Amino acid sequence: MNILPHFSLKKHNTFGIDAFAKKFIAVHTVAELEIVLNQNQNTELFILGGGSNMLLTQDIDALVIHVDLKGKKIIKENDDFVWVESQAGENWHEFVLWTINQDFGGLENMSLIPGNVGTTPVQNIGAYGAEIKDTFAYCEAMNIENQEIKTFTKDECNFGYRESIFKHEVKNQFVITSVVFKLTKKNHKINISYGDISGELAKKNITNPTLVDVSNAVITIRKSKLPDPKELGNSGSFFKNPIVLKSDFEKIHQRFPEMKFYEISDTEVKVPAGWLIEQAGFKGKRFGDAGVHKNQALVLVNYGNATGKEILNVAHEIQDTVFKLFGIRIEAEVNII
Repeated sequence: MNILPHFSLKKHNTFGIDAFAKKFIAVHTVAELEIVLNQNQNTELFILGGGSNMLLTQDIDALVIHVDLKGKKIIKENDDFVWVESQAGENWHEFVLWTINQDFGGLENMSLIPGNVGTTPVQNIGAYGAEIKDTFAYCEAMNIENQEIKTFTKDECNFGYRESIFKHEVKNQFVITSVVFKLTKKNHKINISYGDISGELAKKNITNPTLVDVSNAVITIRKSKLPDPKELGNSGSFFKNPIVLKSDFEKIHQRFPEMKFYEISDTEVKVPAGWLIEQAGFKGKRFGDAGVHKNQALVLVNYGNATGKEILNVAHEIQDTVFKLFGIRIEAEVNII
């Protein structure tokens, strides 16, 4: 294991921002992670996974530890369910495809989400009517201070909409090393009610969709709306869909009756941030090398040489304009570094 000085992180973040780490090291096993943490107890640390959910606005004046743990396996099963463990450094989409190829159900709606498995519980990632918490069994994480492994159950993770204990109570205290999912072996719960999945399946005359069919439909939809980070720097959805009290939303809806929304409880509704941003006139708008994608207003992009601060300035302008127009605040989903 070699610690590398002044290391470019351009290939380690999906925005393609050319920021530098003061020091950088990749760990490939839990044992290596333990050694690095133990030997750098008085060092400022930055834990890096797939780099898909962050915007680097500056160089990182710390030792960046890239968690590159690989491996996946079945750890137990019964007639109906299987518990599958993935190491934190596995690519999320490749892991999802692996489960589908085994005919294990539960992750298919989250196909093609960028990033690695280890960071999925942090954000409680989700797409097309599914979230990590729906299939999450538990994860293991190493305590940065004493290198002890702790198991976090689903209840202990305090999952919310793009939220978890790892973003709040234990932030910067643990490194997730593996995640276990409880998936179906039969009687799969096929979910095609969200977004354009049913329409995509109808185009192919599929009336009794399989896990593969749902995954393929999601992949087709995402590719039509979202740019490939390898071709155009981005971090997927930059903003969260805002959750608004019904009492407040009713007043807003009277002014904007065409505004889309989803009821999520007796007192709250979720408003699509992409719709708000598009109505505010930002879809496809470009500010130098920073901009908003032409097919999906939720996605901010780097056209080549944008800095993180330039992309953040675009985000701030969008937030301010949306609030002035609609009285709704939208928050960034990505982590601003």
